[in-house]
Amino acid sequence: MPRKKEVAAITNYVKYDAVVLGSGPAGEGAAMKLAKSGKRVAIIDLREQLGGNCTHVGTIPSKALRQTVSSIIRYQRDTMFQKVGEWKQFTMKQVLRNAHRVIQQQVDTHSRFYDRNRIDIYHGRAYIQDANTVLIFGPEGMKETIIFDQMVIATGSRPYQPEILDFNHPRVFDSDKILDLDFSIQKIIIYGAGVIGCEYASIFIGLGHKVDLINTQPKLLSYLDDEISDALSYHLREQGVLIRHNEQIEYLETADDHVVLHLQSGKKIKADAILWCNGRSGNTDGLGLENVGLKPNSRGQLAVNEKYQTEVPHIYAAGDVIGWPSLASAAYDQGRCAGANMVGEEGVKPVTDIPTGIYTIPEISSIGKTEQQLTEEKIPYEVGQASFRHLARAQITGDTVGELKVLFHRDTLEILGIHCFGNNASEIIHIGQAVMNSPANSLKYFTETTFNYPTMAEAYRVAALNGMNRLF
Repeated sequence: MPRKKEVAAITNYVKYDAVVLGSGPAGEGAAMKLAKSGKRVAIIDLREQLGGNCTHVGTIPSKALRQTVSSIIRYQRDTMFQKVGEWKQFTMKQVLRNAHRVIQQQVDTHSRFYDRNRIDIYHGRAYIQDANTVLIFGPEGMKETIIFDQMVIATGSRPYQPEILDFNHPRVFDSDKILDLDFSIQKIIIYGAGVIGCEYASIFIGLGHKVDLINTQPKLLSYLDDEISDALSYHLREQGVLIRHNEQIEYLETADDHVVLHLQSGKKIKADAILWCNGRSGNTDGLGLENVGLKPNSRGQLAVNEKYQTEVPHIYAAGDVIGWPSLASAAYDQGRCAGANMVGEEGVKPVTDIPTGIYTIPEISSIGKTEQQLTEEKIPYEVGQASFRHLARAQITGDTVGELKVLFHRDTLEILGIHCFGNNASEIIHIGQAVMNSPANSLKYFTETTFNYPTMAEAYRVAALNGMNRLF
């Protein structure tokens, strides 16, 4: 286990080259890079277990939950298993039992990483006293003082909670609290149709619940390629999700056994519970940022330059606390880049080419340009498509919903964008990503390469041939 430093009531200080606040993906990426560069590093985390929000209330539990629900859907699709237990009566806590096992495995795995790299771990609340001093407060107010040369703030984010809602009410949830849902429901309102809202809509409809998905925008996930966004909307509606676009909350009425959402349009929606998924806030309050001249924005996020450096030169920030894209994958690389810049490495590129990973059922993943962007930029492009329902592997598994879409330059055949909707999209996307980032980026790679059969990866060959046929 890591060399855990107990918070003690002493005034002696410990000196480190770098201190990292937060042990999520960004904090871990920074700490590991700094330690491997020969720096003496300490990491401070509020929880008694490592991993940050990603491991305990975010990515890991929600994706483990999704996997369980996806398995239930698959069983229900097969007539041999359609009478497997009373699965519709499961509470969230029951479905999440598997997630708790995964969380502990993740904690143990990452703890070994810190131990192997001789990174000291402090558990407690960090408070930046001045430009080179951080205090650690334990549960009883005891403290330890750490002196540092450089710092990385990687404290993550939490669900945004508007004051008009009472999140202490047992039927009012955010994306952290929903993981503790311990009573059966038949209908739920999900307010906010961003990534988290859409993911939970597909999870709850997969569990057989009625879902009202309230979208404050005119369409779902408008930054996606139009066709993929439309496919998600169609699929959710086909499963039974009622999507309401261009709506805004007026107020929420709560009772012991239900809630009623009043919208500005005059609509009233009654349900057993409401899940608020409209935005996140950076975890910067109470850190003492004012003592070093740092001021987060209205959502608690810190501004950084391309080196992940804040306005205070020796203090860096990475992960959800700096805002977009708020993905665990990007956060780890941002932390690693911050660490590389801190030790003076040359030519460190900021994290920009990030694949989108949306874990709805089925998944969505994309990288590169959309059709809308290419049209606006007047780039001559063509489209190659592969429908999953035509792939032998999808027919075998029953995962026939979805498609792979490859956008490429008509003249050079350079791949410009890849968009996937379907089972394992977040895995499939990386094949295209590798080709896009290679010096020989060309659609011909997929027509001249032999793919295993039957596989989902074969969709690239099908899409490439489909696209080439459009050129003649």
